[in-house]
Amino acid sequence: MGDMANNSVAYSSVKNAVKEANHGDFGVTLAELRSLMELRAADALHKIQECYGDVHGICTRLKTSPNEGLSGNPADIERREAVFGKNFIPPKKPKTFLQLVWEALQDVTLIILEIAAVVSLGLSFYQPPGGNESLCGSVNVGEEEEESEAGWIEGAAILLSVVCVVLVTAFNDWSKEKQFRGLQSRIEQEQKFTVIRGGQVIQIPVADIIVGDIAQVKYGDLLPADGVLIQGNDLKIDESSLTGESDHVKKSLDRDPMLLSGTHVMEGSGRMVVTAVGVNSQTGIIFTLLGAGGDEEEKEKEKEKKEKKSKKQDGAVENRNKAKAQDGAAMEMQPLKSEDGGDGDEKDKKKANLPKKEKSVLQGKLTKLAVQIGKAGLLMSAITVIILVLYFVIDTFWVQKRPWLAECTPIYIQYFVKFFIIGVTVLVVAVPEGLPLAVTISLAYSVKKMMKDNNLVRHLDACETMGNATAICSDKTGTLTMNRMTVVQAYINEKHYKKIPEPESIPEKTMAYLVTGISVNCAYTSKILPPEKEGGLPRHVGNKTECALLGLLLDLKRDYQDVRNEIPEEDLYKVYTFNSVRKSMSTVLKNSDGSFRIFSKGASEIVLKKCFKILSANGEPKVFRPRDRDDIVKTVIEPMASEGLRTICLAFRDFPAGEPEPEWDNENDIVTGLTCIAVVGIEDPVRPEVPDAIKKCQRAGITVRMVTGDNINTARAIALKCGILNPGEDFLCLEGKDFNRRIRNEKGEIEQERIDKIWPKLRVLARSSPTDKHTLVKGIIDSTVFDQRQVVAVTGDGTNDGPALKKADVGFAMGIAGTDVAKEASDIILTDDNFTSIVKAVMWGRNVYDSISKFLQFQLTVNVVAVIVAFTGACITQDSPLKAVQMLWVNLIMDTLASLALATEPPTEALLLRKPYGRNKPLISRTMMKNILGHAFYQLVVVFTLLFAGEKIFDIDSGRNAPLHAPPSEHYTIVFNTFVMMQLFNEINARKIHGERNVFEGIFNNAIFCSIVLGTFVVQLISTIPTSRLKFLKEAGHGTQKEEIPEEELAEDVEEIDHAERELRRGQILWFRGLNRIQTQIRVVNAFRSSLYEGLEKPETRSSIHNFMTHPEFRIEDSEPHIPLIDDTDAEDDAPTKRNSSPPPSPNRNNNAVDSGIHLTTDKNKSATSSSPGSPLHSLETSL
Repeated sequence: MGDMANNSVAYSSVKNAVKEANHGDFGVTLAELRSLMELRAADALHKIQECYGDVHGICTRLKTSPNEGLSGNPADIERREAVFGKNFIPPKKPKTFLQLVWEALQDVTLIILEIAAVVSLGLSFYQPPGGNESLCGSVNVGEEEEESEAGWIEGAAILLSVVCVVLVTAFNDWSKEKQFRGLQSRIEQEQKFTVIRGGQVIQIPVADIIVGDIAQVKYGDLLPADGVLIQGNDLKIDESSLTGESDHVKKSLDRDPMLLSGTHVMEGSGRMVVTAVGVNSQTGIIFTLLGAGGDEEEKEKEKEKKEKKSKKQDGAVENRNKAKAQDGAAMEMQPLKSEDGGDGDEKDKKKANLPKKEKSVLQGKLTKLAVQIGKAGLLMSAITVIILVLYFVIDTFWVQKRPWLAECTPIYIQYFVKFFIIGVTVLVVAVPEGLPLAVTISLAYSVKKMMKDNNLVRHLDACETMGNATAICSDKTGTLTMNRMTVVQAYINEKHYKKIPEPESIPEKTMAYLVTGISVNCAYTSKILPPEKEGGLPRHVGNKTECALLGLLLDLKRDYQDVRNEIPEEDLYKVYTFNSVRKSMSTVLKNSDGSFRIFSKGASEIVLKKCFKILSANGEPKVFRPRDRDDIVKTVIEPMASEGLRTICLAFRDFPAGEPEPEWDNENDIVTGLTCIAVVGIEDPVRPEVPDAIKKCQRAGITVRMVTGDNINTARAIALKCGILNPGEDFLCLEGKDFNRRIRNEKGEIEQERIDKIWPKLRVLARSSPTDKHTLVKGIIDSTVFDQRQVVAVTGDGTNDGPALKKADVGFAMGIAGTDVAKEASDIILTDDNFTSIVKAVMWGRNVYDSISKFLQFQLTVNVVAVIVAFTGACITQDSPLKAVQMLWVNLIMDTLASLALATEPPTEALLLRKPYGRNKPLISRTMMKNILGHAFYQLVVVFTLLFAGEKIFDIDSGRNAPLHAPPSEHYTIVFNTFVMMQLFNEINARKIHGERNVFEGIFNNAIFCSIVLGTFVVQLISTIPTSRLKFLKEAGHGTQKEEIPEEELAEDVEEIDHAERELRRGQILWFRGLNRIQTQIRVVNAFRSSLYEGLEKPETRSSIHNFMTHPEFRIEDSEPHIPLIDDTDAEDDAPTKRNSSPPPSPNRNNNAVDSGIHLTTDKNKSATSSSPGSPLHSLETSL
C-alpha cells in the first residue's frame, strides 16, 4: 500500500507534464481500482483514506466532478473506454457444430465401431488374383457374386450408424448451446441508467456507462457497475445476489461506501462515482471466472501456466479442471477473494493432470463396458481366424498331403483373407452398434420430456447423473419456501388464530384499527403489485415484512391503497422510522377535531412492554397487566417463535383534543401507554408440495441438506416443517462461523478429514456464505468416508451460488428468481423454482439409467448368441450360419429400433423406491446377467438344434457344408428367422431388469414400443418370404417379356425356379459334384472339342448330351447354362431377364475348365433351366 501512496505522490508531481503527453494516464490504474472494489466496509474505508483521502480524491484522479459529472466529450469517453474498458461482458464463444461433432466422435464405443467398419470396408474391396486351383487343394471357398458385391454393405452400414449417432448427439448439443447463447438478457441490455454529464441529468444505456461517470441511484435500481458512494440518503442495498446475505446492507460514507454491480437498491437514494465496468466489475469478474469472457479466460490460462512453472512447489494451486462435460469453461471460480485453502501438494499435482472432462457415471460405465466387449470380441474373432487357418492348413497339407506350390500362393492368400473377413464379422457382431444410439436417444427423449416437468436441461449428461445423486444441497428461500413473507398466524381479540381468520369473525372496530394502522404505518414505498406473468404470484416491492402485513389486509379482503389515497404521505404528522435501536416504527396522524392518534408496530416483546391495554373479544380496550403480558408471551409468542415465525405487535394510542400538544421529540413519552391491536406471526411459508418431495428423496436414498443465509432458528424450524430434520434424530445444524471453525486447522486451512467428521450428519447450514456452500459441496464430493463417491446436486439462485453450482455434479439454477450468473453456471434450470421438479429430475435420471440397462440386457443377449453361433458355425461348417448382411439386419435395424423402443419407456414412481446405484456398481447387475445368460442358453439350444437337426425335423435339405458365402438355403433361412423372432420376443423380456415376474406390466403405456415390436415382426415376415412366391412382384418386374414366354413354361418357371426347389436340387447335387466335378468338366470340354454328332456317338458322353435329340432346334449356345454347377444357380434365378443382356461372366472361380471361354449367345425365346426334366442336369442325375 505504501508503494501505491508513493506512486500517487510521484504521479501528482509530474501530472501536468504527463497530461499533455499521454491522455490515457489517470491518477489511478485499473488494477488499483479493481483491488479497491474487492474490499468491503471498514477495509475499503481504510484503503480510501490511506490512498486517496476520500471519495472526492478518487473523483479528482478520475478527472470527474462529483456534482457536474463528466463533460461527455466523445474523445474523453473513448479514452476512458480504452483505459478502463466498456460496460459490456462479452458472451462465451459458442462451440461450432464441427467442434461438437468432433467431441461426439471421442466416444470409445464409436471408435471401436469405426475401426471395425474401416477394416470391413477395406476387405470388401479386396479382389484377389486367380490361379490354377485344381492343383491347390479342394477346400471350398466358392463365393457368390451377389454376396461379394454386398460385402461393402456391412462396413458402410456400421459407418452410417456411427454418423447417425454423431450427428444426433452434435445436433442436440448445438441446439442447447443455441438456447443458452449468452445470458438470457445480459444485465438487461435495453436497460437505461441515470447519470450526470456536463451538469445535466440524462439517461443512457447501461452499456455506455464508463469509469468516472457520476450515477444517480435510487430505490429499485439494479446497479449496472461498481462504484463508490459520494452522497446517500438512508441507502440500503440487497447484496444477496453477490454475498448470499439476506439482510439489507446500509451504505453510508462513514461505514460502507462500496456499491457493487448486480446488487439491488432496496431503500433510499444517492450518487456514486463509477469505478469499475464490464469484466472488471464484481459481476464481470465472476462471469469471467465462469468462462463467459472467452479471451479473458485464455489470458488467465496463459498466466496460470506461467504461475505454475514458477510455483511448482506451491500447494495452493487450485484444481481448475472443471468436471462438467460439454462445458468449455476450464476454470473454477474462487468466490470473491476467498482462498479455498491448499489441499496439500500431492493432491493438487494429481488434479492438475486430470483430464478436463470427468465422465458422468453412466458414460464412465458404458466406456468401460464397450472396451470389455471389444476385447472379448477381438479374442473371439482371433480364435475364429486361428481355428479356420489351422483347419485349412492341416486339411490341405496334412490330410491331402499337398505340396505348397508357388503358383498357389495367391489362392492360399485368398483363403486366409476370407478367414480374416469371417473373423471381422464375428468382431462386428460382438460390438453393440446400437449402444451409443440408445444412450443418445434415451437422453434426448428424456430431456424433451423433462421440459414438461419444468426442467430445462443444459447439459445432456446432467439428466442421467441426477439419477445417481446421493445428496442435494438446497437453498431455503425460494426453493423450499415461497420467498414471500406471509402472515400465517395471528392473535386478535384475545383469540389465537392458527391461520388467517375470516374477515367476518373480526369486530368492525378492530378491523378499522388494523386497516388504518397497517396502511399508514408501513413505508409508502412498500406495496404489492400485480404479477408480471399471468398465473404468477403478486410482486412484493419494498420491505418484505411490511409487504407481509399489507398482504394480511388483502387476505382480509381490505384494500390498503384506499386508505393511502385518503391519507397521502405528506399528510402524516410525524413518523418515527424503524431502526435497529427502536426495533419499532410509529406514525402520528392528526384528526380533523385536533386530536392525535399514533400507530406503532415492531418486535412483539418490545412493543408489548409499552402496552397498558388490549382490545378484548368485542373490540373494546381493556386493562393489560404484566401478568397478562407474560401469559401472552408464553402461550402465543413463544410457540410462534419456535415454529420459526417472526412476531410483530401492532398497537395504537389516542391523544384527546383538549390536552396541550405533546412534546413530539420526546419519543419515550409518546410511544408508551399503547393499546395492543394484534400480534401476528410472519414466515416465509414452506411450499405445500415440498415435504412430500423430500420424503420421496429420503426414501430414494438421497440426503437433503439445507444451506441458507438465514438465522439458525428459522432454518431449523423450516427444516422440521420440510422433513429435512425429524424429531429425535441425531443431526447437526451449524452456523457458517461454527462450520468454518470446525473444518479448519490451526493455520486456518481446510482439512478434508475435519469435513469428513461433519458432513455425514450435517443437515442444516445456516448463516452460510457462498464460500461455505462451495466448501461443503467440494468436501462432500472429495470425501472418501463411504466406498461410493458421493454425487452431489446443488440448487442456487444468486450470483454467489455460481461456484457451488459449477463444482457440483449437477447444478440447478432457479429460472424465475435466479440471476444470470447462476443460470450460466448450472446444468439444469428449474423453470418453476420448485423443489419437486428436482425429484422429477431424479426420476428421469434413473429412468435413463434403467433404459440403457434394459437395452444392454437385450443387446448383449443378441450379441452373445450371435457370436457363439458365428464362431461355432465358422469352425465346424467353415461358414457362419448367419450371414454378414443378416447380422447387420439384426444388429442395425433391430437394435436401433429396439433402442428407440426401450429408451422411450416412461418413468414410474417405483424408480424412487430404490437406492441410487452409485459410481462403482457394475452396469450389468446379477439379475441382468442371469437373464442374459439364461436367455442366451435357451436361444443357443434352439439355434443349434435347428442348425444340426433342422433338416430332419422339417424334412428339407441341409444347408450345412455349402461352399463359403453361398446364398442362404431354406434350412438357414429357418435358422435366421427363428433367431430374429427370439430376439423380438426377448425385447419384451428386456423391459424388466429388476427380476419382476410380469414383463407385460404397463406395456400399453408405451405406444412407441408396441408399434416397433409389431413393425419389426411384419418386416421380418416379408423379408424372408421367397420372391418367387410373390407372383405379382415377379410379373411387375418382368412385364415386357410376359407374352414371349409360353404359358406352360411360365407355370413351370413358377414351380421350378423357386428358391426352395433350387435348394432341394442343390442338396441332391452336392455329393455328385464332389465325386465327378473334374470328370464332368473333361467330358464337357471333350464334347465341345469334337463335333456335335461325333460326341453323341461316344458312349461316355451320351449320358450327358443325349437329350439334344429331343430338341431339334436346340442350338449349341444353349449348352452354357446346362452345365450343372452349383454356383450358377443364381444366374438362373431370374433367367428371362439375364438372357436378354450379354451373358454374365461366369462367377465360378473354381471351374476353370468352363471359364475357358464358352460364352455363347443364347436363344431369347428359350428359358432353358438346368432343373427342368429332360435337361442335361436331369439326365445326369438319372444316369448317375
